[in-house]
Amino acid sequence: MNYKHFSLLYDQLMDEAPYDQWMEFLTTQVNNHFSEAKKVLDLACGTGEMSIRLFERGFDVVGVDLSEEMLSIAYQKAVDKGFRIPFFRQNMTELTEFPYFDIVIIFCDSLNYLQTEQDVANTFTSVFQCLNHGGLLLFDVHSPYKMENVYAGATFAYNGDDISYIWNSYAGEYPLSVEHELTFFVFDEQSGKYDRYDELHKQRTYPKSQYENWLKAAGFQILSITGDFTNEPVSETTERIFFTVKKP
Repeated sequence: MNYKHFSLLYDQLMDEAPYDQWMEFLTTQVNNHFSEAKKVLDLACGTGEMSIRLFERGFDVVGVDLSEEMLSIAYQKAVDKGFRIPFFRQNMTELTEFPYFDIVIIFCDSLNYLQTEQDVANTFTSVFQCLNHGGLLLFDVHSPYKMENVYAGATFAYNGDDISYIWNSYAGEYPLSVEHELTFFVFDEQSGKYDRYDELHKQRTYPKSQYENWLKAAGFQILSITGDFTNEPVSETTERIFFTVKKP
């Protein structure tokens, strides 16, 4: 996946993303299950929005992403705020040379970008190995309902002064997968014209029971599975599934 251009637009496009709700979810789970937690690994940290919020809340944060472009933006944002947050480029399926963490988060459906079942299973094993005993893994994924009924065959569009986009989603080659074709038009002040950028993003999800099986195989104890930023169980129309699991 090419984030070269997308990373520069990411924060503008995610301006209304529910970062505060992710923070509320994390805070609730930490208070309920590991109130003394201090060290947090922000996996697939992107441009560092969650990492910065965690630092501001007093957590000791490390950010990890696969995109050098995203990490460069995250690092600069932290520097601009006077924060010392280490950011590393690594693959979440094979984390190496990290100390033990109290919390690992994988938010914003980042896990859905993994394209094979083995990659998901390897990620859970990798995370398990870098958690302290009693540590928590918190993550969310798209539900099968969202893949099949919200994304597949849908078109989204935005027309702004500086950025416009057309976003077409199609059913992917695997069950419960989608391909997002994004075309951006970005205004260039020097030329007075709009530059066009194209991106292809692939996402894949699985039934809730499959995630449970992988988590248990990795050694995790499942504490809760809820839907759509609520404390309610997952329903047939849930769009985002939240997992809270623990390393015994």
